[in-house]
Amino acid sequence: MIIRDLLKDERPFIREQRVQAYLEHANSIPTDHWNALRQAISSEADILEGVENIVAELEGKIVGSISLFPAKSDAYEGAIEELNYPEIRMLAVAPEARGKGVATALITECIQRAKINGHPFIGLHTGAFMVQAMRLYERFGFERLPQYDFEPADDGIIVKAYRLTL
Repeated sequence: MIIRDLLKDERPFIREQRVQAYLEHANSIPTDHWNALRQAISSEADILEGVENIVAELEGKIVGSISLFPAKSDAYEGAIEELNYPEIRMLAVAPEARGKGVATALITECIQRAKINGHPFIGLHTGAFMVQAMRLYERFGFERLPQYDFEPADDGIIVKAYRLTL
């Protein structure tokens, strides 16, 4: 597996791949929430200054991606206060590549980059319905920070905050 920075011309592909990766949740959450999630993972937030977009390749094909937002950035478009550590966002693995360590490799890369830049923490947010993702983050040692939770679609579905001490 090769982990590398996203090339500019690959951006439309990974945005669509994100939608395909998250599509499994479309029927288990309210339509308005799915629409808000789809908008968030397809938005141009990944081109904000300082955002690092990282991809995983297997056999020459992009099978996953992740965005690492810098500390003190508006990673959630005003939904929460700016945090003093980088945030992982938009982790997506192509359905056909799941179970091959892609998500683990992408998260590990973000953790290493945060450490190299001297950050004491790295954070992330994930929907309460993303049970497998929460298990993965907890295996890494991420801890819940409920004071940074938010509810993007006013539908009772909480986006849960996590943080890892580096």
